Amino acid sequence: MDHEHYSKERSASLDLLLRFQRLLVSKLYPGDSVGQVPNTYSPDLLGVGSLLKKYTALLCTHIGDILPVATSIASTSHRHFAEVSRVVDGDLTGSILLPELVVSVVLLLSKNAGLMQEAGAIPLLADLLEHLDRFNHLAPGKERDDNEDLAWPGIMGSFFTSQSCRNNEEVTLIRKADLENHNKDGGFWTVIDGKVYDIKDFQTQSLTGSSIL
Repeated sequence: MDHEHYSKERSASLDLLLRFQRLLVSKLYPGDSVGQVPNTYSPDLLGVGSLLKKYTALLCTHIGDILPVATSIASTSHRHFAEVSRVVDGDLTGSILLPELVVSVVLLLSKNAGLMQEAGAIPLLADLLEHLDRFNHLAPGKERDDNEDLAWPGIMGSFFTSQSCRNNEEVTLIRKADLENHNKDGGFWTVIDGKVYDIKDFQTQSLTGSSIL
């Protein structure tokens, strides 16, 4: 009930920001302009893109100031994490603004990558990833949630078939030279936290290109 009361108190300003954010996204969404000559954008469209960048910069600056402090306090204990999460949830950092903005930018990127690169809002959001990752890694049950997020055909299929015999087998050691040679031959292995992952299947699906992968 307290949370609901607090949400009502901030709903007017949050609703105004959300409407403004959605207005910017709607103006940038291709619509009837699909099929226009690539890399030719009207001054009005570039102006909206510039406005989106300024709006994103202000939002990201605020979140970038809040999250490191929140992470520092939340790392004390699970109880601290729960309290900090409640406070963050009441702030712009934990509101609907950021997740909806990220989804909207991804949508716009898939529809008109050139315009979004001109706007320059994506690098600003990318700078938040490290802050968000550090905070989320403090969450209780993170490993369980990560396993559930990876529960899609192709990963979990091999997971279940190999899980039973994993304890009886030695972990395969892949040297740096092995990884480099595999990738030179057209493979796509990457190292995350000391473990080697094959992300070849993502290469053809990625909208951002191999360099970011």
